[in-house]
Amino acid sequence: MIITPLNIQGAAIVEIQPLRDDRGFFARSFCEQEFQDAGLALNVVQSNLSHNKKKGTLRGMHFQASPKPDPKLVSCIQGSIFDVVVDLRKDSDTYCQWHGVELTADNHKALFVPPGCAHGFLTLSDDALVHYQMGEVFVPELARGVRWDDPTFAIKWPAQPLSIAERDATYANFTGE
Repeated sequence: MIITPLNIQGAAIVEIQPLRDDRGFFARSFCEQEFQDAGLALNVVQSNLSHNKKKGTLRGMHFQASPKPDPKLVSCIQGSIFDVVVDLRKDSDTYCQWHGVELTADNHKALFVPPGCAHGFLTLSDDALVHYQMGEVFVPELARGVRWDDPTFAIKWPAQPLSIAERDATYANFTGE
């Protein structure tokens, strides 16, 4: 695997290194030791899938509050998405900054989202299937979100969303609280 740190403190792009032959390829998509060596902590306790029927679907920006913030490794295993991480950690040098990356079934990249950061994505194709490897179990009462179009972050989405859940569309603007 190739692990490339991003401008968001603790976030990284993870790329597989496929071993190819006439059948296709084999590649490791997660290795605890390689993550530790890169300074990334992810003890996978849960895996999730998100199927998105239509191009232009926006999901996010979600995070889980303390005491159980949720680090995650996100990949797109069918179709393509624009995946975004926003740093919400007040003590971070990259507080309120964001980074976006295109994840596709073909480029085999994944985004590591550190705990304390919000995450969301916009589908760039129909039938996008997103896989999450979670470092914390989901705790509904700790589920939180911030607006996908909050001017505090000024995320440059590649397109206007065509479909967004009411919950995601009506989060309040970020106040830093």
